[in-house]
Amino acid sequence: MAVPSTNLSPVADLLISLNRDDGDALHRQIEASIRERIRSGALPGGAALPPSRTLAGELGVSRGVVVEAYAQLVAEGYLISRSGGYTQVADRRARPEPASMVAAPLPGPRPAVDFGYGRANVAAFPRAVWLRSLRRVLTEAPDDRLGYLDGRGAPELRSALADYLNRVRGTVVESETIMITNGYAQAVFLLLGVLAAQGARRLAVEDPSAIDDARPIAAALGLEVVGVPVGPGGVEIDAVGRLEADVLVLTPSHQWPTGGVLSADARAAVLTWAQRTGALVIEDDYDAEYRYDRAPDRVAYAGTASKTLAPGFRLGWLALPRDLVAPFMEAKLLADRGSPVLDQLTFADFLSHGEFDRHLRRMRPIYRARRDALLEALAEHLPDLRPAGIAAGLHLVAWLPDNLDEAQVIEAAARDGVAVAGVSPYRLTPSAAGGLVFGYSNLSERTIGDGITRLAKAIARLRAGGPPGSE
Repeated sequence: MAVPSTNLSPVADLLISLNRDDGDALHRQIEASIRERIRSGALPGGAALPPSRTLAGELGVSRGVVVEAYAQLVAEGYLISRSGGYTQVADRRARPEPASMVAAPLPGPRPAVDFGYGRANVAAFPRAVWLRSLRRVLTEAPDDRLGYLDGRGAPELRSALADYLNRVRGTVVESETIMITNGYAQAVFLLLGVLAAQGARRLAVEDPSAIDDARPIAAALGLEVVGVPVGPGGVEIDAVGRLEADVLVLTPSHQWPTGGVLSADARAAVLTWAQRTGALVIEDDYDAEYRYDRAPDRVAYAGTASKTLAPGFRLGWLALPRDLVAPFMEAKLLADRGSPVLDQLTFADFLSHGEFDRHLRRMRPIYRARRDALLEALAEHLPDLRPAGIAAGLHLVAWLPDNLDEAQVIEAAARDGVAVAGVSPYRLTPSAAGGLVFGYSNLSERTIGDGITRLAKAIARLRAGGPPGSE
């Protein structure tokens, strides 16, 4: 590791020029200046940056402004904060990529490139801003908020979520009907338990669909699970119209895993079916936006911070029809007496001060660049794979041509150091159509290109019938 330099001039070497009249936040101007110097190579890996207090004095700003700028660049991987108080430029060429956190690691060596899906880039979590919200909560929260709350959760968070969802997601929900849970899995577990106690017997899910939440929970509750076929535009509406089920779980904005988006007419048809049959639609808004504002009495709207902030917080929420609020509250209290209140209050402050919106604005171009790098690499090296579901989310599916077997491709890729999942395990009904699920949130653009190059070589050998690792 490079020995940190100690003779950087805070202004001359960083070339930071602040414009206090253009409306851009000062910490963002500092971020942009340092980021550009690192990208240009003017600040090499291992170079030490001035202490935040020193740089703040030179620039005439508060130390907190510099701390926030440094924290954001650490989150993006440009800087490394070392014990002892100094901050270095990261050696981005040697920076390891985070491992997939979706499944337990497989036996054997760690893959060189892991296209694991389903998680946000937790390294980009806005620690400094979150800490500011936490400090404000610890200073200002009423004493009674630290006691037991009712099963709905902290009123501050429910109110902030109602404002956010109605403004950004286009919902029409009231804070009284929002329930705070420990992530989506608990929300579905408790809700299906309530519905089963009320007589529900059959759960319908998209086919293919996620296998780690509703399906195993329903099986454990004794509910029959049936699949509804999915096409390019999401769930097939003709099949929904013939469906006999008490509950239907949908991912309508970005179908998991195919990425299809349900059209306005299809959404209306789903709601018509729910009203006609008395069934409940559970909308899993796992990584995209969608409107469900015409039949709130037949829809439970589920959301989570796992893909936008960090899954380790276990923060989720449900907007419920009014007749389900009381039984859900009871189930929540029986389960755990309520979710941790400090996390709830901090998230409420984070939302109310616009920091959640700002975090999403920071992350969108980063994820978009990674998605674009993946699409460009597929087009260059594997043009006969057909990408789908590219309009939103943190993953995409690439459908395989008929002459490639999904399982064989995954095995060949693993031999070349590439971990990638297939679509087949998520199907209830077997299908000849094979596809690969590429997560890109935790991979740099260079690593994505390397992964697709490796995958292309593995597929080329597979087609040629050559042994693994041969050229």
